[in-house]
Amino acid sequence: MITPELFKILPEYITTPDGMAIHPVDGSLVLACPNYAGGAPGCVVKFDKDRNVKKWFDVPVLDETGIAAPMGIAFGPDNDLYICDNQGWSGKEELMFKGRILRVRADDNGVVYCKTVAYGMEHPNGMRIKDGYVYVTQSCLSKVEDESGKLVSCVYRFALDDENIEITNTLADKNILTTFITHNPDCQYGVDGIEFDKNGDLLVGNFGDGAVYRVKFDENLNVIENKVWAQNWDELKSTDGMFMDENGDLYIADFCANAVVKVAPDATVTKIAQSPDCDGLDGGLDQPGEPIIWNGKLILSCFDLVTDDNKVNTAHELPATMSMLSI
Repeated sequence: MITPELFKILPEYITTPDGMAIHPVDGSLVLACPNYAGGAPGCVVKFDKDRNVKKWFDVPVLDETGIAAPMGIAFGPDNDLYICDNQGWSGKEELMFKGRILRVRADDNGVVYCKTVAYGMEHPNGMRIKDGYVYVTQSCLSKVEDESGKLVSCVYRFALDDENIEITNTLADKNILTTFITHNPDCQYGVDGIEFDKNGDLLVGNFGDGAVYRVKFDENLNVIENKVWAQNWDELKSTDGMFMDENGDLYIADFCANAVVKVAPDATVTKIAQSPDCDGLDGGLDQPGEPIIWNGKLILSCFDLVTDDNKVNTAHELPATMSMLSI
């Protein structure tokens, strides 16, 4: 397996690094920081080619709650940054159903404007943009009861120019693209990582089941198939963020196992790196949440916050870190 290396020890205003994207103009690595561990406001930062990091902007807060918690991010065709503001991730009752999808334009001086694409969401998490739409995983749909008694989650799809869509978090929401059930009784957490493959199919990771689903569309972008494409419990325990390279290899952050997994185009699942419980200061995978390839390296944000019987991680430590793999 590949030995993880240290990418960066992060400044004190970052406590839980998460989603990443590459700036389409300057090529910088952009990182979303929801900062669930407290202290600083939710923000977005940039890394230059020498790995120097600077804050780009604090994400505009929701007036009602006074916070913002940016997780998944993606750039639109006009270079606006779309953001999953996952207010309810912490589980605090007053923040449930306060999540938003934001569209932010920012320059070197900060935010130029911020528009709300959708609001009232329970748990918006991962994000991808393709052909005029933004696709968002929502990891919990607690208002929807399945006959199995298991957790329901979904993918929402919004037009890039949509504004102020009220989400009910029920099957009445017209923007729900497709739904999923998490079968693992020991980890009732739904869809998280999201990516498009080379055929234009949507790949969605069901976190609790450690499974990658493939969603196929017809010519009108209606869903015609939603099936498990890749799953191997011996190699992959959980599917957090996902990123596909130019060869069609899918890299997955295995959040529960402190590991990184590669899924080949034939759906073969192989663990390529793993760390024990650690503080990440030597580059160890300290609860990796999101992968991305940048300047020839696979970069991993280390979330390092969740501790339970299903996680290798046992404690949250600061400073926060990021890892990288030579692949």
